[in-house]
Amino acid sequence: MSHNHSHGHNHGSSNYNRAFIISVTLNTGFVIIEAIYGILANSLALLADAGHNLSDVLGLLLAWGASVLVRRRPTPRRTYGLRRSSILAALLNAILLLVASGAIAWEAIQRFLEPSPVSGGIIISVAAVGIVINTVSALMFMSGRERDLNIRGAFLHLVADAVVSLGAVLAGIAIIATGWLWFDPVVSLIIVVVIVVGTWQLFQESLNLATDAVPAGIEPLAVRTYLAELPGVSSVHDLHIWAMSTTETALTVHLVIPTGHPGDAFFTQVNRELHDNFGIEHATIQIESGDPNYPCSLAQENENVV
Repeated sequence: MSHNHSHGHNHGSSNYNRAFIISVTLNTGFVIIEAIYGILANSLALLADAGHNLSDVLGLLLAWGASVLVRRRPTPRRTYGLRRSSILAALLNAILLLVASGAIAWEAIQRFLEPSPVSGGIIISVAAVGIVINTVSALMFMSGRERDLNIRGAFLHLVADAVVSLGAVLAGIAIIATGWLWFDPVVSLIIVVVIVVGTWQLFQESLNLATDAVPAGIEPLAVRTYLAELPGVSSVHDLHIWAMSTTETALTVHLVIPTGHPGDAFFTQVNRELHDNFGIEHATIQIESGDPNYPCSLAQENENVV
């Protein structure tokens, strides 16, 4: 049995400490201000925005904590360290956004049944500040959202907040212009739909990674084909591809090579090509000669999966 590991780990969220500090500070201050004015203006749009901003602060803290934990060194008990914490944080962030959306929708429905007067001017002023704060914060995470699901969770929280704030501004303008109080809950419900649509993919992807699905950007059949076409390989089995974190992918596989151990140069090349072509950083490869007297008990386990 031969094992070879590639160690080109990429902790994509390690450069975002400053962004997290600024975003958490700005949003915490804004939550307090917005809640006070939401009560004074009797505006559901503002209180919904404050509540969503509070969930945003919790989401940012989750993402920040995970970005720190993924860099913890492995221990004898946690041999991969705490890399998976970034996946759990992304999943919790998605759930948090969906729960917050449900709460906003419930309050909006209640307002439809019992409309109450609101102050459009206060709504516009406070929510406009929210647009600026959340847009600035979101831009700091924009570059990392494609390659790190955890950072995408933080980014989506901030974008959702900017949309909520924009909705509150529009509700304020409409109420001043028309006096129609139902604009407030209507805008809140539209915002809920926008947030849920934006969050659903994050929820699905993070749930898939948490349950060891192959990461979305990797085609398992292409990986199997690549391995099967390597020099000397007669068959491939027990292939598994899963996410170690939101930025790192691992692979284990058994390769049957009748001529025996192919040498270290073979492993170096395979690891490099798995990294460059598929984004797989941590590969463990078992070599077998295919002796019929000693068949691998795992040879048929997942042959028909891909």
